[in-house]
Amino acid sequence: MTASSGAVPETGFRESRPALIRLAYRMLGSMADAEDVVQDAYARWLAADRGAVREPGAFLRIVVTRLCLNQLKSARRRRETYLGPWLPEPIFDPAEPDELDDITLPLMIALERLSPLERAAFLLHDVFGMAFSDLAEALGREEAACRKLTSRARAHLRETRPRFIVAREDGLRIAAAFFAASRSGDMDALRALLADEVVAMADGGGKVPASLEPLVGQHVVLVRHAVMARDFVQNPSRLLRYAVIDGLPGFVTVEAGGIVQTTALHVRQDKVVAIYVVRNPDKTRRVSAREGPQAT
Repeated sequence: MTASSGAVPETGFRESRPALIRLAYRMLGSMADAEDVVQDAYARWLAADRGAVREPGAFLRIVVTRLCLNQLKSARRRRETYLGPWLPEPIFDPAEPDELDDITLPLMIALERLSPLERAAFLLHDVFGMAFSDLAEALGREEAACRKLTSRARAHLRETRPRFIVAREDGLRIAAAFFAASRSGDMDALRALLADEVVAMADGGGKVPASLEPLVGQHVVLVRHAVMARDFVQNPSRLLRYAVIDGLPGFVTVEAGGIVQTTALHVRQDKVVAIYVVRNPDKTRRVSAREGPQAT
């Protein structure tokens, strides 16, 4: 497409950018990669014949989707050799309420098990409301094929779609109780917070100490926290703040060795059913060790 000398190009892009960042992050699980993709989309927007674009937002979503699909090919290969559990880069309370959606951390993890096309179809249609006609253009598939992709994705994700989101105040109250119990070594208080089937996952990326396998079951998780509690006596955690992390209540801390860590808790019926810890410094570099995370 040829460049246009028409209206100021930043206008249409600036209005779409927050949604494009959210889409790219949901696709890739990395805010740095999402920003790179959106910047690439901006370059393509500048080079496009913008006078022929009827709906800039739809045009840009299609461009970002195609760029993300290309990125996912290499990302999936990298994750095959990733040391320990892979978790998405944590993002925090959005600045605007209308930036919220129902994509929580458990669903982000489940999205990883979909094919790139299924993932794109689900996000674009079910989350971002793209019509199947536009989805077909974005994915380069027939509408009927896009409907099948979306249907398959829904079937895979049915059990991980949030049935309800715990109220912010209740979630942060549980997060505060979890922090206090786990750092003080009060295993009775911690046991009362954990579901029997609780799972704990820690992402260190092979760069900092972290469990290489998920911990499954209340007893196993309690044993691990009892060991850590002894370490906290010598190297206490420094709490930066409580936060909503990828839709889940949690907290941000600085641990031994100056490691910045985020802990997100999946709460169901006032019990913690999953603990997601991100310690990989590549994923926590947006968090200031003095001021805590910035809203995204």
